[in-house]
Amino acid sequence: MKNHKLIDIATKIMADRKYILSSDEISTVINTPWEDLHVLFACAASITLKYCGKWVNICSVINARSGTCSEDCAFCAQSRYHHANIQIYPLLSAEKMAQTAIDLHKGGARFFSFVTSGYMPSEQDIKVIQAAATIIKHKTDLALCASLGNLTEHLAAQLREVGIQTYHHNLETARSFFPKICTTHSYDEDVNTVLIAKKHGFTVCCGGIFGLGESWEQRVELALTLRDLDVDRVPLNLLNPIPGTRLGTRPLLEPLEALKIVALYRFLLPDKILIMCGGREVVLRDLQSWALMAGANGIMIGNYLTTRGRNLQDDISMLRDLGLNAETKEGQLL
Repeated sequence: MKNHKLIDIATKIMADRKYILSSDEISTVINTPWEDLHVLFACAASITLKYCGKWVNICSVINARSGTCSEDCAFCAQSRYHHANIQIYPLLSAEKMAQTAIDLHKGGARFFSFVTSGYMPSEQDIKVIQAAATIIKHKTDLALCASLGNLTEHLAAQLREVGIQTYHHNLETARSFFPKICTTHSYDEDVNTVLIAKKHGFTVCCGGIFGLGESWEQRVELALTLRDLDVDRVPLNLLNPIPGTRLGTRPLLEPLEALKIVALYRFLLPDKILIMCGGREVVLRDLQSWALMAGANGIMIGNYLTTRGRNLQDDISMLRDLGLNAETKEGQLL
């Protein structure tokens, strides 16, 4: 039984948010046996409550441009190297993006992100997104995010000028595993975009996707990279294999393994917002609510980029049933 070891580690973290786990302590978390998982999850929940309270980050996205991406990320249905059965379309109009944001805001979203396929946005892309952001800012109090690929200093400044507060750019996986997932750009290019976003004052949302074939050591490696970069929010995606992609035949993660990843990230990133994103419905299935009791304190609502999400009201009911709080535009709790 490792109950006492897990509790001791969690106690150290709650006494000092900058506490650095030893390799033995990380191994204790990773190797928690089935009969002690309830203790692991309870410890992770206690750390979350200590540093983040009972507030849950609710975010949403729009796939503003779909398909024909120049990058060869092995999991992605939008890559031009793959043959997934998805909708392909150019950048949506500012009005279409704005209306989607307004509808999601009515449903409870507090954050809304523009997401486009491709390596880097063009000047024209930025102009359209600026127009959409202006409409959304006028009609809602949504906090606006963008996930447009790699940034330059100039593009970052343009996005900040129009009121984009958060920039999202996943590293996807550990540096040591990245060459097996993407070969069309380097890990350093992604890290540099995160650094540019931080330099320009964005809240930075940066995480990864799990179940690609990475090891537990590589999951730790990614978490430590995110810690060193001092990102603010960490999306946790779980691979939902899409036919036609290089990883289209990979098996799903087991639900309890996925929950253990969530808990591990709470131990390693005690004061960060950990957001359950794509794949949670198919991987966690009936255990989706457990993620919010195992260290996560955020969820993405609505649809994802090329796959559908869960019914919005089911997610809102889940938060209520767990006694967790999410602010609405009126300042009340859902």
